[in-house]
Amino acid sequence: MSEPRYHVNVFWSDEDQVFIADVPDLRFCTTHGHTRAEAMANASEVIDMWLETAREDGLPIPEPRYRPAIYAARFAQAA
Repeated sequence: MSEPRYHVNVFWSDEDQVFIADVPDLRFCTTHGHTRAEAMANASEVIDMWLETAREDGLPIPEPRYRPAIYAARFAQAA
């Protein structure tokens, strides 16, 4: 079975002066980086850690559900 693929929102934080990477489907799964690429690489690591911890603690692994509005609109038009 392959790993679920979770959406990652990346945005600039003026307050912190870094890019924030947030995984909406995984509660409290957020990281940062000085570049978008660094934030995404860090997100990949924290997703793996989040999933590993959930498995060790016997917690359910959420299915990927989050879809940005633009993504949902594209699929609605294609249907």
